[in-house]
Amino acid sequence: MSSVCTLFKREFFGYFRSPVAYVVLVGFHGLATLLAFFVSRLLKGNEASLAAFFQWMPWLFVVLVPAAGMRLWAEERRAGTIELLFTLPVTTTSAVIAKFLAAWAFISIAVLLTLPFAFTVAYLGDPDWGIIWSSYVGSILMAASYLGICSLASALTRNQVVAFIIGLAVCLMLTFLGLNVVSDLMNTFLPYWVVDAVSNFSFYTHFESMTRGLIDLRAVVFFLSLAVITLLANVIVLEH
Repeated sequence: MSSVCTLFKREFFGYFRSPVAYVVLVGFHGLATLLAFFVSRLLKGNEASLAAFFQWMPWLFVVLVPAAGMRLWAEERRAGTIELLFTLPVTTTSAVIAKFLAAWAFISIAVLLTLPFAFTVAYLGDPDWGIIWSSYVGSILMAASYLGICSLASALTRNQVVAFIIGLAVCLMLTFLGLNVVSDLMNTFLPYWVVDAVSNFSFYTHFESMTRGLIDLRAVVFFLSLAVITLLANVIVLEH
C-alpha cells in the first residue's frame, strides 16, 4: 500500500509540474464553457438545470481523458525509465493502480472545477441538486472507464501521440454506439437484440441514466468493470 501511495504522489503532482496539464485543464474548461453557454445556451432556457452542459460530457471526455492518460506509460517507455521503475520494490499491479488513481484524481479535479456552472444556475433559479450531484458522480465514474482504456493504449506504445490517437479512437467508438442515430442505422441490418446488446457497451447509454438523477447500479457496474478489465489487460501488457 505504501508503494501505491508513494507512486500516486509522484504521478499526481507530476501533472502539475508539466505545462501540458495546465493546457489540458484550460482547453477542457474553454470547450465546456463554449459548448454549454454558447452552443446549448445554458442560461437561455426556462429551466434551472445543467442538462445542457452534461449532455456534452461524454464528448468532452473523448478529448480530455486521452490527453491526460497518454503519458502514463508511453512517457516511461520513451524516457527509458520503465525499467528503472520496476527495479523499485513495487509490483506491476501496484504501479498500474497508482498511475491510474493519480490520473483519475487529476480528471476528477478538472470535472469538479466546473461546479461554478452549477452555482451560477443556482443563483439564477432553483435547480434539482439531486440531478446535479448524480450527474457529477456519473461523470467521475465514467471518467474511470475512459481512463482504463487510455492507460492500456499508453502501455501499448512509447509514442504519446499514438497513445492519444488509439485512446481517442476507442473512446469515440464506444460513445457513438449509444447514439439513437447509430442504433437506428444498425436496426436496418441487425436484429433488435444485437443492436440493444451493442448499445449497452456505450458510455453514452449508461451515463444518460445518471443525468436523470438516478445512481443506476447497472451504470456503476459497467463503468467500474470496464476500468478493472482494462487495468488487468494493462498489467498483462506490461509484464509481457
